[in-house]
Amino acid sequence: MTTILLLGSGPGVTACAGWPRVPFDRIVAINNAWAVRPDWDELVHPWDFPAERMPPPAHGKRPGRRIVTEADFVPAQNLYGGFVYAGATMAFTAAYWLLAEYRPRCIAFLGCDMHYPASGPTHFYGTGSPDPLRPDITLQSLEAKATRLAIHAARQGCALVNLSDGPSRLTFPRGVPSGLAGARPLPHDPAAAGAALAREAALDYFVPSGRYWEEAGRFDAGELAALDALWLAAAR
Repeated sequence: MTTILLLGSGPGVTACAGWPRVPFDRIVAINNAWAVRPDWDELVHPWDFPAERMPPPAHGKRPGRRIVTEADFVPAQNLYGGFVYAGATMAFTAAYWLLAEYRPRCIAFLGCDMHYPASGPTHFYGTGSPDPLRPDITLQSLEAKATRLAIHAARQGCALVNLSDGPSRLTFPRGVPSGLAGARPLPHDPAAAGAALAREAALDYFVPSGRYWEEAGRFDAGELAALDALWLAAAR
Protein backbone atom coordinates (compact mmCIF):
# COMPACT_ATOMS: atom_id res chain seq x y z
CA MET A 1 0.00 0.00 0.00
CA THR A 2 1.05 3.58 -0.65
CA THR A 3 3.17 5.73 1.67
CA ILE A 4 2.92 9.44 0.88
CA LEU A 5 5.05 12.41 1.91
CA LEU A 6 2.90 15.55 2.19
CA LEU A 7 4.87 18.80 2.16
CA GLY A 8 3.66 22.12 3.55
CA SER A 9 5.44 25.47 3.68
CA GLY A 10 6.64 25.53 7.29
CA PRO A 11 10.31 26.41 7.87
CA GLY A 12 11.19 22.80 8.74
CA VAL A 13 10.09 21.40 5.39
CA THR A 14 13.56 21.92 3.92
CA ALA A 15 14.80 19.05 6.11
CA CYS A 16 13.56 16.65 3.41
CA ALA A 17 15.61 18.19 0.60
CA GLY A 18 18.27 15.51 0.89
CA TRP A 19 16.10 12.57 1.94
CA PRO A 20 16.12 9.51 -0.32
CA ARG A 21 12.92 8.78 -2.20
CA VAL A 22 12.47 5.53 -0.28
CA PRO A 23 10.21 4.91 1.70
CA PHE A 24 7.85 7.27 -0.13
CA ASP A 25 5.76 6.09 -3.06
CA ARG A 26 4.50 9.59 -3.80
CA ILE A 27 5.54 13.10 -2.81
CA VAL A 28 2.77 15.69 -2.72
CA ALA A 29 3.43 19.41 -2.33
CA ILE A 30 1.01 22.08 -1.11
CA ASN A 31 1.26 25.54 -2.69
CA ASN A 32 4.89 26.76 -2.72
CA ALA A 33 6.34 23.51 -1.38
CA TRP A 34 6.95 22.21 -4.92
CA ALA A 35 10.20 24.21 -4.74
CA VAL A 36 11.59 22.14 -1.84
CA ARG A 37 12.60 19.13 -3.92
CA PRO A 38 12.39 18.34 -7.65
CA ASP A 39 10.75 14.91 -7.52
CA TRP A 40 7.25 15.85 -6.40
CA ASP A 41 4.36 13.98 -8.00
CA GLU A 42 1.38 16.25 -7.29
CA LEU A 43 0.99 19.91 -6.48
CA VAL A 44 -2.21 20.82 -4.60
CA HIS A 45 -3.26 24.46 -4.58
CA PRO A 46 -6.44 26.56 -4.16
CA TRP A 47 -8.09 28.67 -6.83
CA ASP A 48 -6.37 31.87 -5.66
CA PHE A 49 -2.79 30.55 -5.70
CA PRO A 50 -0.80 33.21 -7.61
CA ALA A 51 0.15 32.21 -11.15
CA GLU A 52 3.65 33.62 -10.68
CA ARG A 53 4.26 31.09 -7.90
CA MET A 54 3.45 28.08 -10.03
CA PRO A 55 6.34 25.87 -11.14
CA PRO A 56 7.86 26.82 -14.50
CA PRO A 57 6.39 24.82 -17.40
CA ALA A 58 9.49 22.68 -17.89
CA HIS A 59 9.49 21.79 -14.19
CA GLY A 60 5.98 20.37 -14.43
CA LYS A 61 6.53 18.00 -17.35
CA ARG A 62 7.89 15.05 -15.38
CA PRO A 63 5.93 11.91 -16.44
CA GLY A 64 3.00 11.23 -14.12
CA ARG A 65 3.17 14.65 -12.49
CA ARG A 66 -0.06 16.60 -12.11
CA ILE A 67 -1.65 19.69 -10.63
CA VAL A 68 -4.58 19.18 -8.22
CA THR A 69 -7.17 21.97 -7.93
CA GLU A 70 -10.63 22.46 -6.46
CA ALA A 71 -12.09 20.44 -9.33
CA ASP A 72 -10.33 17.46 -7.75
CA PHE A 73 -10.26 18.12 -4.03
CA VAL A 74 -13.75 19.54 -3.45
CA PRO A 75 -15.51 16.29 -4.51
CA ALA A 76 -12.96 14.29 -2.50
CA GLN A 77 -13.44 16.35 0.65
CA ASN A 78 -17.20 16.07 0.23
CA LEU A 79 -16.83 12.32 0.64
CA TYR A 80 -15.64 13.05 4.18
CA GLY A 81 -18.36 15.53 5.13
CA GLY A 82 -17.21 18.73 3.43
CA PHE A 83 -15.18 21.77 4.42
CA VAL A 84 -17.24 22.98 7.39
CA TYR A 85 -16.58 19.79 9.33
CA ALA A 86 -13.11 18.99 7.97
CA GLY A 87 -11.54 22.44 8.38
CA ALA A 88 -10.77 24.72 5.46
CA THR A 89 -6.99 24.71 5.41
CA MET A 90 -4.92 23.19 2.62
CA ALA A 91 -3.05 20.64 4.76
CA PHE A 92 -6.33 18.99 5.75
CA THR A 93 -7.83 19.39 2.28
CA ALA A 94 -4.83 17.78 0.59
CA ALA A 95 -4.89 14.89 3.07
CA TYR A 96 -8.58 14.16 2.50
CA TRP A 97 -7.93 14.19 -1.24
CA LEU A 98 -5.12 11.68 -0.76
CA LEU A 99 -7.36 9.44 1.34
CA ALA A 100 -9.94 9.39 -1.43
CA GLU A 101 -7.51 9.16 -4.34
CA TYR A 102 -4.98 6.59 -3.12
CA ARG A 103 -6.42 4.85 -0.05
CA PRO A 104 -2.85 5.03 1.34
CA ARG A 105 -1.32 3.03 4.16
CA CYS A 106 0.44 6.09 5.58
CA ILE A 107 0.54 9.85 5.05
CA ALA A 108 3.64 11.52 6.51
CA PHE A 109 3.32 15.29 7.08
CA LEU A 110 6.27 17.68 6.99
CA GLY A 111 6.06 21.46 7.27
CA CYS A 112 2.28 21.37 7.88
CA ASP A 113 2.40 22.34 11.57
CA MET A 114 0.31 25.54 11.39
CA HIS A 115 2.59 27.10 14.00
CA TYR A 116 3.74 30.65 13.31
CA PRO A 117 6.49 32.17 15.50
CA ALA A 118 6.21 35.80 16.54
CA SER A 119 9.61 36.56 14.99
CA GLY A 120 11.76 35.02 12.31
CA PRO A 121 10.65 33.08 9.25
CA THR A 122 7.14 31.64 9.30
CA HIS A 123 7.58 29.73 6.03
CA PHE A 124 10.53 28.07 4.31
CA TYR A 125 10.68 30.96 1.83
CA GLY A 126 10.59 33.69 4.50
CA THR A 127 7.52 35.35 5.98
CA GLY A 128 4.04 34.50 4.78
CA SER A 129 0.41 34.70 5.81
CA PRO A 130 -0.64 32.43 8.73
CA ASP A 131 -3.66 31.28 6.76
CA PRO A 132 -4.89 28.53 9.12
CA LEU A 133 -5.06 31.11 11.94
CA ARG A 134 -7.50 33.35 10.08
CA PRO A 135 -10.88 34.00 11.75
CA ASP A 136 -12.84 31.20 10.11
CA ILE A 137 -15.75 29.26 11.58
CA THR A 138 -14.29 25.97 10.31
CA LEU A 139 -10.99 26.47 12.15
CA GLN A 140 -11.98 27.11 15.76
CA SER A 141 -9.84 24.15 16.86
CA LEU A 142 -7.04 23.02 14.56
CA GLU A 143 -6.37 20.17 16.99
CA ALA A 144 -9.93 18.90 16.67
CA LYS A 145 -9.81 19.07 12.88
CA ALA A 146 -6.49 17.19 12.87
CA THR A 147 -7.98 14.53 15.15
CA ARG A 148 -11.05 14.19 12.94
CA LEU A 149 -8.77 13.69 9.95
CA ALA A 150 -6.73 11.06 11.79
CA ILE A 151 -9.89 9.15 12.76
CA HIS A 152 -11.24 9.21 9.20
CA ALA A 153 -7.86 7.94 8.03
CA ALA A 154 -7.87 5.21 10.68
CA ARG A 155 -11.34 4.09 9.60
CA GLN A 156 -9.82 3.12 6.26
CA GLY A 157 -6.61 1.69 7.70
CA CYS A 158 -4.32 4.69 7.15
CA ALA A 159 -1.78 6.03 9.65
CA LEU A 160 -0.94 9.74 9.86
CA VAL A 161 2.52 10.71 11.09
CA ASN A 162 4.14 14.09 11.72
CA LEU A 163 7.78 14.15 10.58
CA SER A 164 8.36 17.69 11.84
CA ASP A 165 10.37 18.17 15.04
CA GLY A 166 9.19 21.64 16.05
CA PRO A 167 5.99 22.99 17.63
CA SER A 168 2.87 21.75 15.90
CA ARG A 169 -0.91 22.03 15.98
CA LEU A 170 -1.18 18.56 14.48
CA THR A 171 -2.20 15.80 16.88
CA PHE A 172 -0.51 12.96 14.99
CA PRO A 173 2.34 10.94 16.51
CA ARG A 174 5.85 12.09 15.63
CA GLY A 175 8.02 9.90 13.49
CA VAL A 176 11.01 9.62 11.18
CA PRO A 177 11.11 8.30 7.60
CA SER A 178 12.86 5.08 8.58
CA GLY A 179 10.08 4.24 11.03
CA LEU A 180 7.08 4.68 8.74
CA ALA A 181 6.79 0.97 8.00
CA GLY A 182 5.72 0.49 11.62
CA ALA A 183 3.19 3.36 11.69
CA ARG A 184 -0.30 2.34 12.77
CA PRO A 185 -3.70 4.03 12.40
CA LEU A 186 -4.88 6.15 15.32
CA PRO A 187 -6.52 4.17 18.14
CA HIS A 188 -9.94 5.64 18.79
CA ASP A 189 -13.38 4.89 20.17
CA PRO A 190 -15.60 3.79 17.23
CA ALA A 191 -18.79 4.52 19.15
CA ALA A 192 -17.64 8.05 20.00
CA ALA A 193 -16.58 8.65 16.39
CA GLY A 194 -19.96 7.38 15.26
CA ALA A 195 -21.65 9.85 17.59
CA ALA A 196 -19.61 12.71 16.08
CA LEU A 197 -20.58 11.62 12.56
CA ALA A 198 -24.23 11.39 13.59
CA ARG A 199 -24.05 14.90 15.00
CA GLU A 200 -22.60 16.15 11.71
CA ALA A 201 -25.47 14.56 9.82
CA ALA A 202 -28.01 16.15 12.17
CA LEU A 203 -26.48 19.62 11.81
CA ASP A 204 -26.55 19.32 8.00
CA TYR A 205 -23.83 21.90 7.36
CA PHE A 206 -22.81 20.21 4.12
CA VAL A 207 -22.05 22.56 1.19
CA PRO A 208 -21.51 20.56 -2.05
CA SER A 209 -19.83 23.44 -3.90
CA GLY A 210 -17.20 23.79 -1.18
CA ARG A 211 -17.94 27.53 -1.02
CA TYR A 212 -19.10 27.34 2.58
CA TRP A 213 -18.49 31.06 3.20
CA GLU A 214 -21.45 31.84 0.95
CA GLU A 215 -23.73 30.07 3.46
CA ALA A 216 -21.95 31.12 6.66
CA GLY A 217 -25.14 32.55 8.14
CA ARG A 218 -26.59 29.08 8.75
CA PHE A 219 -23.61 27.72 10.71
CA ASP A 220 -23.58 28.00 14.50
CA ALA A 221 -20.12 28.46 16.03
CA GLY A 222 -21.23 26.95 19.33
CA GLU A 223 -22.53 23.81 17.62
CA LEU A 224 -19.24 23.43 15.75
CA ALA A 225 -17.25 23.88 18.95
CA ALA A 226 -19.33 21.13 20.59
CA LEU A 227 -18.70 18.94 17.56
CA ASP A 228 -14.96 19.58 17.83
CA ALA A 229 -15.14 18.37 21.44
CA LEU A 230 -16.80 15.14 20.29
CA TRP A 231 -13.98 14.43 17.85
CA LEU A 232 -11.29 15.16 20.44
CA ALA A 233 -13.01 12.86 22.92
CA ALA A 234 -13.21 10.07 20.33
CA ALA A 235 -9.41 9.85 20.21
CA ARG A 236 -8.86 9.52 23.95
